[in-house]
Amino acid sequence: MQTYPEFTTLRLARQEPVATLWLARPESRNALNLAMCRELTAACEALDADGGVRVIVVRGEGVAFCAGADLKERQGMSPAEMVARRVEGFTAYAALEALTKPVIAAVHGPAFGSGCEIAAACDFVLATTGAAFKYPEVGWGTVGATQRLPRIVGRRMAKELLYTGRVVDAPEALRLGLVNHVYEPGEFDARIAEMADRIAAANPVTVSLTKRSIDGGLDTTREGAMAVELLAIQENLRHSDWQKAIAGFGKKGQGDAAA
Repeated sequence: MQTYPEFTTLRLARQEPVATLWLARPESRNALNLAMCRELTAACEALDADGGVRVIVVRGEGVAFCAGADLKERQGMSPAEMVARRVEGFTAYAALEALTKPVIAAVHGPAFGSGCEIAAACDFVLATTGAAFKYPEVGWGTVGATQRLPRIVGRRMAKELLYTGRVVDAPEALRLGLVNHVYEPGEFDARIAEMADRIAAANPVTVSLTKRSIDGGLDTTREGAMAVELLAIQENLRHSDWQKAIAGFGKKGQGDAAA
């Protein structure tokens, strides 16, 4: 069984095939500090190596998903220390993004600054009606969220959200594509479990290759993207039980067509 490091800023609830990674600094509204950055990176590495986990859900304890970076920690930092701290944050976001398994961000309250980056690094976002998003970097006199956000909402809207730092409520977040679905708080847990279980029931090799193809294809030309998908198809044929799936085609209400 996969071993995990001890966490002080996170809490891991593992119930195969789903693991829930909780941001666990509720007294600070889960503000992202250096320890959490490093623990997120370590947790992602361990979760990716855990063969019993097929889907990962990222949530926040307390009233917020993540209220942003821990600004108290940054007081008195030199420019070099600030750069080093930002790199640790970038490393944590990249670790979430690099997970080969599907990652669901479940946002129930404020996701500001670093909270937006954590959510954006996941494959998609489920939210409650009380979720809210804000990009305060420009207002704090710093630069951030300039890469993932434009890829989600487009160049012009990204500039508006960054320049103004205004709060985006759940309905607007849904319209902009920041979240996939919005649910009432009372049904949120059930909806998360439903989505996670449905994804976990799929072939993990095929899911992982599909994730890699989408993410890799978006960063290249259309021709390059087709090559990415073709390589994924070839790998899938070698490592998944696709023949069994085809043999069952047409049974138990399966669809009428396939690629």
